[in-house]
Amino acid sequence: MTKLHRMDYYFITSCTEERAGHYTMTDPDTTTVRVRFAPSPTGYLHVGGLRTALYNYLFARKHGGAFILRIEDTDQKRSIEGALENLMSTLKAAGLHYDEGPDVGGTYGPYIQSERIALYRKYTEQLIESGHAYYCFCTEERLENLREVQIKTKRPSMYDGKCRTLPKVIVEENLAKQTPHVVRLKYPREGTTIFDDIVRGRVAMENSQIDDQVLLKSDGFPTYHLASVVDDHLMKISHVIRGEEWLSSVPKHLFLYRSFGWEAPRFVHLPLLLNSDRSKLSKRQGDVAVESYLAKGYLPEALLNFIVLLGWHATEDREIYTLSELEQAFSLERINKAGAIFDIDKLNWMGGHYVRHLDVEYIAERARSYFEEAGIDISDHAKYVRVIATAREYVTHLSQIVEHAKMFYGDLTFTDEDRDLIGKENSQRIYAWWIDALAAQTSWTPEELSALVKKASADLGIKGKDFYFPLRLALFGNCHGPDIPTLIGILGRDEAIRRLERCRKG
Repeated sequence: MTKLHRMDYYFITSCTEERAGHYTMTDPDTTTVRVRFAPSPTGYLHVGGLRTALYNYLFARKHGGAFILRIEDTDQKRSIEGALENLMSTLKAAGLHYDEGPDVGGTYGPYIQSERIALYRKYTEQLIESGHAYYCFCTEERLENLREVQIKTKRPSMYDGKCRTLPKVIVEENLAKQTPHVVRLKYPREGTTIFDDIVRGRVAMENSQIDDQVLLKSDGFPTYHLASVVDDHLMKISHVIRGEEWLSSVPKHLFLYRSFGWEAPRFVHLPLLLNSDRSKLSKRQGDVAVESYLAKGYLPEALLNFIVLLGWHATEDREIYTLSELEQAFSLERINKAGAIFDIDKLNWMGGHYVRHLDVEYIAERARSYFEEAGIDISDHAKYVRVIATAREYVTHLSQIVEHAKMFYGDLTFTDEDRDLIGKENSQRIYAWWIDALAAQTSWTPEELSALVKKASADLGIKGKDFYFPLRLALFGNCHGPDIPTLIGILGRDEAIRRLERCRKG
């Protein structure tokens, strides 16, 4: 149970701001937090959708409430086969586990809107009977002509209300003839609707600019506006946390709550996610699919930490948070109004931090599939973990790690320039020294290997890059990379000798 702020909304009907139809949003003493993430199954989960889901999840966890997944699939033409399963699996892969949803059940199901059609029809009939909605028999052709005229005359594109006052007898005749129709909201034409949004503050919208929204389509399916309000009420949603693009729909939703005599939830509208040029984040300018980032090996911990900071900031001056820390730190009041730039460089920085600092065994397990896809035998687990501990220092996400680890497996390849260095006299002296030294020793500690490196340099009278470059090239395939004790420790004596022998002439 959590105590929440009281919030009112009302319709101004005169310049004195007289309230008409005054309703309360949430009771501060009895409201339990229940929030929902309600995507449409129309494709991949967008990073903006992940942020919405994350904010809902964190708010629920902070207040001991429930986080619900509801699938809004009433636009059947846009639904894509397999998208529902993809949404659920991607959320779980990202680390966001919901308390109620299509595959886990719950008290207020079903959680797929296409399975709730009878409910929406019932409430539509109630709105018609109470005079808050009406049948509209306008054809698509008429509506298209209306839109064209409005565009040419630079008027707002909205329904003109032709069917709003049809006589009852005409309506009944059309229904009896099964004339195609929709049901529209009978929104007030006069006055202003004022409401409070937790992020936006006080918002006012002129009623004359608000369309008579279609509630029930000609195919019998509801639109988002009706279905979301009915479901949010029946599922006892306390806070609607969603994208900024829905802010202009709030007056319609509030009017529906008022028409049904229901208490409205609190509203929270999140800022846009932006490209670096401050345009709205879209696939045309970059990758926006969550599953794509996970497939590339961005760790869920890094992705969530990065995403949460796109529009929210903590009281502390820090950027790295675990999910459990975010559950304690998160608050709706610290969400920004301004759009947030999706900075891939920052994601890469954060991704690298997590790859380097999380438990090496965990990183090794998550990286396993990339090695298997590359056909690399990692059955020697001890060696594999040592390889991961070294390679992870150079990557931001796990799909890069094979490139920095493959030199520990299989034969190395050399360029003509590499062979020139390998063939130099000092290089050959270095290889001979190390072959003899390693052959004489069966095991060693890292400290003993470090001491051996110093001894080799002293015995040979070769220092700096003249010493390290040829040796690292023979062992690692590159003049730059891990230190010599690390390389030999990973390769082991026999493989180190084999690689040195391969480079020694004669």
